[in-house]
Amino acid sequence: MSAPVMTPLQALPPNPDEDALLREYYRLASLYLSSAGSGTIVPAPAPAAAAPAVVQPASGSVVKKRRPRSSELVRVSSLGVRDQIYFRDLVRRARITFECLRGLLLRDDDRAEALGLGGVNGYGAGGDRRRVRADLRAAALMGEHDLWLNRDRRIVGSMPGISVGDAFFYRMEICVLGLHGQVQAGIDYVTAGKSASGEPIATSIIVSGGYEDDDDRGDILVYTGHGGRDHNLHKQCVDQKLQGGNLALERSMAYGIEIRVIRAVKSRCSPVGKVYFYDGLYKVVDYWLDRGKSGFGVYKYKMLRIEGQEPMGTVNYRVAEQIKVDVFSVRPTGYLSFDISMGRELMPVALYNDVDDDRDPLLFEYLARPIFPTSAVQGKFAEAGNGCDCAESCSIGCNCAGRNGGEFAYDKAGALLRGKPLVYECGPYCRCPPSCPNRVSQKGLQHRLEVFRSRETGWGVRSLDLIKAGTFICEFSGIVLTQQQSEIVAANGDCLVRPNRFPPRWLDWGDISDVNPEYVPPDHPALPELNFAIDVSRARNVACYFSHSCSPNVFVQFVLFDHYNASYPHIMIFAMENIPPLRELSIDYGMIDEWVGKLTM
Repeated sequence: MSAPVMTPLQALPPNPDEDALLREYYRLASLYLSSAGSGTIVPAPAPAAAAPAVVQPASGSVVKKRRPRSSELVRVSSLGVRDQIYFRDLVRRARITFECLRGLLLRDDDRAEALGLGGVNGYGAGGDRRRVRADLRAAALMGEHDLWLNRDRRIVGSMPGISVGDAFFYRMEICVLGLHGQVQAGIDYVTAGKSASGEPIATSIIVSGGYEDDDDRGDILVYTGHGGRDHNLHKQCVDQKLQGGNLALERSMAYGIEIRVIRAVKSRCSPVGKVYFYDGLYKVVDYWLDRGKSGFGVYKYKMLRIEGQEPMGTVNYRVAEQIKVDVFSVRPTGYLSFDISMGRELMPVALYNDVDDDRDPLLFEYLARPIFPTSAVQGKFAEAGNGCDCAESCSIGCNCAGRNGGEFAYDKAGALLRGKPLVYECGPYCRCPPSCPNRVSQKGLQHRLEVFRSRETGWGVRSLDLIKAGTFICEFSGIVLTQQQSEIVAANGDCLVRPNRFPPRWLDWGDISDVNPEYVPPDHPALPELNFAIDVSRARNVACYFSHSCSPNVFVQFVLFDHYNASYPHIMIFAMENIPPLRELSIDYGMIDEWVGKLTM
């Protein structure tokens, strides 16, 4: 009998590192389970994807093909803490890439427009001045580089890495993540031709208020099917048919398949006038054909929210808005102070405790700004000659732009374009006005923050406002100590915040290396070794109550503006993702020891 033929893989000796990698791959792959028994959630051939139009510089519209979207329906098994962090970081990476690409494309558009350039960046060739939206171009670039998530599987139910309540400003971002795969249509589904069972299956819907017959009561939603609508008048003009997405919703009801619901809410803080919240999973429990308000037949689907989920993002958004208008109508008890800063911040910082009798934050002096050692910020570090001479808003070429490596750190809306070792803002020795776009973090709080008592983290911080990714939140404040002073104070067991312990998560913000392999993280302005500490044992601010997380939603960016000693920068905190109202703010303190516990006790 002839010897068995060995494959090339079998011929290679085992490699422990490769074995570990394969084990991790199969562990992650096993989290996705196909339910072949139902005859519905089964593998099927991948459909051909519609190719989006991508505007390329100086060449007009060019058609590019993304990787085809699979029609294999899978369900995600229960995730442990490690897996939850892994997938959350995976989603955050994609969201950072999308948002930073969008911001950089907008910046380049503004520069081209100021120079009178046509046919480049966001404009078409041949004098076409219609700007292609930056979010569409960012998504197209990510598609070209195969960065859209969940293209190789169609997830039913909860999506790993996406939490109930997550907020989005652009539908294209939702598509990039795979939460909802339709750019315009409200129902996302696998077509009958691509389903092994021969039946269409719906996976998600977007409730955007486009149909006059919708009846949305939160936990109970009567959703109107699609089709037959006049897009200009937002009214029905013909009868709907039980086909496509409408049939898919009916089939999902028959098989008991959960539907992800994303709602759009009008918002003045959104660049597009609305914000999308992922509100969790619903089940279709009934459907019928009804006569709509315009007199035409419409299919209606009664959907009930599955119990046991986190609060809806739209509910938290409305609750937070109501608190800002009439706090006692929402929370008649629990507030210990409506402003622990006592007017030192531009926005009040409330203190709320409905858990126990702890009033600890009221015992500290509130410092809106850190107090630096005199020797560190005076003399040569505070010379008027270091500022810029701009009479109006600063522009590329001024002294402050040069300090930042030739470009400013922020966009026109005040969002950080990409993280740097150190950011120089215009300061008191600059001639530009307070409205200069290079004055951002020095302006202080721009959001309504609230210190609250948490059963999980002791004290925590949340916002009543929706915080956009890349925007400034607050800074760490206290008494700044030199290295020698901090060694003495540490011996007494006092609570110190050490800047050199914060991981350099600013490297992640603006990292577009997945799209541009030649991208190099900024190394200028240079940041020296930081040996100072901040004593928060007697005086502190709201930042001292941020909870720790290995997968945080904020990050530290070092900034200078009121002096020029790079060894003593301000510790500014920026949003790493869109943070919905009432969600706890978390930061990575780096090294976890008892001082972190002291901050939040």
